[in-house]
Amino acid sequence: MERSIKAVLFDMDNTLFDFLEAKLTACKRMVEHLGGGDPEDMLGYFLRGTPGFEDLENIRDYLLDNELYSQEDYEVCCRIYETIKLEALVLYPGVKQTLEILKEQRISLALVTDAHSNNAMKRLERMQIKEYFDIIVTNDMTGAKKPDHKVFYFALDLLDICPQQALFVGDSPGRDIEPARIIGMVTAYAAYGDRRHYSDNVEADIVLSGITEVLDIVLENKKIEENVK
Repeated sequence: MERSIKAVLFDMDNTLFDFLEAKLTACKRMVEHLGGGDPEDMLGYFLRGTPGFEDLENIRDYLLDNELYSQEDYEVCCRIYETIKLEALVLYPGVKQTLEILKEQRISLALVTDAHSNNAMKRLERMQIKEYFDIIVTNDMTGAKKPDHKVFYFALDLLDICPQQALFVGDSPGRDIEPARIIGMVTAYAAYGDRRHYSDNVEADIVLSGITEVLDIVLENKKIEENVK
């Protein structure tokens, strides 16, 4: 890949850790408390799109639709959800190793997420990886969500690089890979984290079976660049 990669930009949820599994674990605990319901169905409410992916209204709607609602149970379920979705988080294998080596290679690192900064910081601190990132771009900073190109350009401007100097790593073909590719970034599809929309036909420069494969891309790029010099 004959480009000078100066920075790697990562999506967060389901790219660095399995957030869907953590949310499902939270749903299981809520169902246990309620003594009824189905955790997969409850998770489906969070995946509807409206209200948002982390909106507590999803819990209220599920309880009402399944005739399980009481104000007390709703409040308890909200507390369970907020606690367990963090406690159940697990980094994908090789995440810290990958971030450490990229930093050693003096590659700038950015996190670009649709999460609110409050939620993003809680997850990053829980996983103990916040310090690896030079910049963290969240929904409340940009006023937009992916696939809006504004989000990507916001991060690139902070890094002071052009799209052709950046590699974007994400699990969503539509929200991560396509917009990053359109504006000229190198793209790496985190297929290992895409449990909802996985496809063999994603138009990405690289398809990743694990996050450590990012190192192969960047280190090979640096080797080519050094040989040219």
